[in-house]
Amino acid sequence: MNTELDRVDMLRYLSVVPLFIHLTDDERTRLVQGCSLNRFGRGEMVFRTNDVCDAFHVVIVGQIKLYVSSPSGQEKVIEIIGPGHSFAEAIMFLEIPYFLNVQALCDTLLMRISKNIVFEEIARDSKFALRMLASISRRLHGLVQDVEGYALHSGAQRLIGFLLRGVENSEVVPERRLTVSLHVSKATIASRLSLTPEYFSRVLHELEADQLIEIDKREIRILDVKRLAQYGAS
Repeated sequence: MNTELDRVDMLRYLSVVPLFIHLTDDERTRLVQGCSLNRFGRGEMVFRTNDVCDAFHVVIVGQIKLYVSSPSGQEKVIEIIGPGHSFAEAIMFLEIPYFLNVQALCDTLLMRISKNIVFEEIARDSKFALRMLASISRRLHGLVQDVEGYALHSGAQRLIGFLLRGVENSEVVPERRLTVSLHVSKATIASRLSLTPEYFSRVLHELEADQLIEIDKREIRILDVKRLAQYGAS
C-alpha cells in the first residue's frame, strides 16, 4: 500500500517525466490515484512473458532491460530503458498478456500506472490520448531504426553508432574526445545490438589498436570523435 510520502513523491515524478510534464495539477492528482511505486533489486524480474498486462511503467531510478528468450534459453535484448522513460504502453492498449520479459539491471524504482486510470483519463481528455500515442509512436520509430540498422549496417557500424549515440553531426569536430560509460554488461549491450559478445569485444579491441578509443574497464574513452565517425561510415 502506498504511503502519503509515496503519493507526494509520485506527484513530483509525474511533474518531471516527459510523458506527463504537460499535465495540470488536477490531472496529476487524478492520475496518481492509479499509480504505485515498486522497487526491484538487481536481477529481479519485473514481469515475465504471459503475465497479465494491466498497467504500464515509468523508470524513476535505475535501468531495466526488455528481452525475449528462445526455448533453448538464448536471450535477445530488445531495449534498455533508463530514468524518465516508459514501457509496456502498447501492450497495455492491446489488452493481451506481456509477450516479453523485463528485468532490473540494477537497483531500480518503477512507477506503475494502472490501465484503468489511463483509460479513465483518455475518456476525460483527448489530449492525454494524443500524448500516449506520441509515446508509442516514438517507441515504434526507434524499433524501425533498429531494423534498419540490422539490415543496412555492419556490426562494427552498429557498435560505433552506439558509442556515438547522442552526438549530433554538428558536434563531430576534429580531435574531440568523449567518454562513454557502460552502465550495463558488454554482453547485454551486444545482445541489444544483435552482436555476439565475442564479436563486440573483438571490434572494441580493433578500435583500440587503431588508437580510436581507450578501454578502461566499463569506460570507453573516444580519442577522436570525428575519426571514429568516419571509421564507422567507411
